[in-house]
Amino acid sequence: MEDLTIIALTGTDLKNWGHQPGPQFPDLLARANQMLADGTDVLTIRADLASEIPIPPEHVELHDDGAVPFHENLNPADADEEANLAKVRETMRAVMRTPTVVGGAIMPDACPAGPVGTIPVGGVVAARNAIHPGMHSADICCSLMMTDLGDADPAVVLDAAAKITHFGPGGRPQGGRFTVSLDLLDAFRANPFLNNAKTIRAAQEQMGTQGDGNHFLFVGRSRKTGRTAMITHHGSRGPGAKLYKAGMEVAEKYRRLHSPKTLKQNAWIPADSDDGRAYWDALQIIRKWTKTNHNSIHQATMEAAHASAGERFWNEHNFVFRRGDIYLHGKGATPGWAGFAADADPEGRTIIPLNMAEPVLIVRGADAPHALGFSPHGAGRNWSRTEHMRRLGAKTAQEALIDETAGLDIRFHAGKVDASELPSSYKPAKAVAEQIEAFDLAEIVDWIDPHGCIMAGEMPRFTRRPKGRR
Repeated sequence: MEDLTIIALTGTDLKNWGHQPGPQFPDLLARANQMLADGTDVLTIRADLASEIPIPPEHVELHDDGAVPFHENLNPADADEEANLAKVRETMRAVMRTPTVVGGAIMPDACPAGPVGTIPVGGVVAARNAIHPGMHSADICCSLMMTDLGDADPAVVLDAAAKITHFGPGGRPQGGRFTVSLDLLDAFRANPFLNNAKTIRAAQEQMGTQGDGNHFLFVGRSRKTGRTAMITHHGSRGPGAKLYKAGMEVAEKYRRLHSPKTLKQNAWIPADSDDGRAYWDALQIIRKWTKTNHNSIHQATMEAAHASAGERFWNEHNFVFRRGDIYLHGKGATPGWAGFAADADPEGRTIIPLNMAEPVLIVRGADAPHALGFSPHGAGRNWSRTEHMRRLGAKTAQEALIDETAGLDIRFHAGKVDASELPSSYKPAKAVAEQIEAFDLAEIVDWIDPHGCIMAGEMPRFTRRPKGRR
C-alpha cells in the first residue's frame, strides 16, 4: 500500500507510475507537488495525471520474405546481366519486407545502388500512406528537360552552352549568379523542412548549375523533325540534398518508434502526419526549384546562341508520385501515365537518355501495370565504376573516349575525362531500347541523334592540410 504521508514527489515516483522522461517532465513534477502541497492525496494525484501517460507507440512488423512480390521487366542477355539481376533481386526482396510497401517493380536499366535492402536504380516501390526519403535518394528530382531550338546549328548551341552551364561542386560565384524569384524563396522560408539558412543560400548560389556524376548537357537533332534539340540532366543539387537529410532524420524518429526492425535506409514519414504533409509540400517546392534551374540554363543558352525556342518539356525520374493513398517512389524510373504531374507534357512524352554516343529517346509511357506505370530512366550499369576501370585495362580514358565517341563533340567541363561515364560503362543502349518495347513500357516516338554533349568530368581532388599548417 502506498505511503500517503509523502512530503514531496520525485521523478522516480512519476516513472514508477508510467510517465516517460522528456521536455514535459519538469512541469508534470511541479504540478504533482503543487497538488500535494494543496492537500491532495497521492492516489488522487496519480489518478489525475494518468491521462498524461503516453500511449505506447504502435509497432509494425516486417513483411515475411516473399509476401510482397515485385515485377521484373528485365531480360538478362549475358553472364554480366545475370549477375547484376541476381543482386537487384536480392536487394528488392529486402526492400519488399518494409511494412508500408504494397508493390514494386524493376526496369530494364536496374542495377544495385547501395547495401542490400536499398532500392536499386531502375527500381519502383509503392507504399501506402508513407513517404520514404531514402527511396528518392539525395538527388531529389533528378530530371531531364528538352528544348526544340529549330534550325539552330548544333555546334553553335554546344559552344554557347559550354559558356553558360556550370558543373562541379558548389554554386556560381558572386556576380555570376542566376536570379531566384522572391516567391520561390518565400516558399522555402514558409516550409519547416526548407526554412534553413544553408538551404536557402544553396538555392540562390546553385541556380543554373548541374553538379557532377552522370549529369550532362546534350545537343542533337530530332530524327522526326530534323530540328536541333538541347537536353539537360540534373537534379536539385544542394537544396535537394539538404531536404533529403532533414527528411531522413524525421523518418528515423518514426522508424525507432514504430518499426525498429526496418532498415534505416527504408525509414518513412507517415504521409497523413503533420511531418508528412510538410515533407510532401517541400518535395513540390524542390521540384519547382529544379524545373526553374533547367529553364534558366536552357533560356540563357538559347539567347547566347541566338536561337528561337520551340516546344519545351521535362520529366523527373528520382521522385515520389501519388496515386490515391499510394506513394510511388521512383529511383531512376520515369513516370509513364497521363497527368503524372500538372505540368507533364500534354502529349504524354518523356525523355530517356542512353549514353553520350547514342540517341536520347523520346517516349510516350504506357502506364503498364507490371511496371507500376513507369519506364526506365536510362541505360543503367551491369558493373561498378571500379570494375569498368579494370576492364579498360591498359587503355587510357582519353583513348577509350576517342574509340567510343568517334565523330561526336564530347566535352568534360573539368577537363579530365571521367571514364566511368564512357558508353562502355553502361548497359548496351540497343538492348535497353528493345526491352522498353518488348515489355510494353513505353512507345518510342522520336530519337535525338547526338551532335555532342558536356559532362562534368573528373573533378580535382582536394586534400586537407595537416593541422597547424597554412
